[in-house]
Amino acid sequence: MEPLVLDVTDGDGVLAAAAEVERSYGRLDILVNNAAIRVEEYGRKPSEQPLEQWRRTFDTNLFAVVEVTRAFLPLLRRSPAGRIVNLSSLLGSVGTHGDPASYAYSDMFKSLPAYSASKSALNSWTVHLAYELRDTPVKVNAVHPGYTRTGLNDGEGDLSVQDGARTGVAMALLGDDGPTGTYTHRGETVPW
Repeated sequence: MEPLVLDVTDGDGVLAAAAEVERSYGRLDILVNNAAIRVEEYGRKPSEQPLEQWRRTFDTNLFAVVEVTRAFLPLLRRSPAGRIVNLSSLLGSVGTHGDPASYAYSDMFKSLPAYSASKSALNSWTVHLAYELRDTPVKVNAVHPGYTRTGLNDGEGDLSVQDGARTGVAMALLGDDGPTGTYTHRGETVPW
């Protein structure tokens, strides 16, 4: 295995990366869609977030995931056990956002409407793609890694990157009898 640098918002680069993987390996066993941005400012009301931030967020967090997945899907179909793992967020859970007992039901997280909506849309993409691939060996799942300390949230969070990766790794290594079309965190179902 060797690293391959990829800008997920560059369509030509995405196609070149898929072609490189095909040339080098002939197939792809696991695709983890982990690229995401958060450009909104904490503390702003949802209606105050500029439309340009919405567009930038969706370009990376949703449209790039769709483009990358579509480019690599032929290679995943060649795998005897292809896996697609979409890194979502608890902020993508509409049910969680509507629950007054949830940490997402707060001024801080309500100031991230574009990020949250992009992850909700990613969850929808996950379900639709899992349905399309339901009669194939390819499994498609969304995961919430947990509130992980990364640059995306200014280093805040309860989990290290290693701990945050556990759910995604588990879903990437699913056996043939594993689920598809799910949204999980550490083995527990997350409300859509």
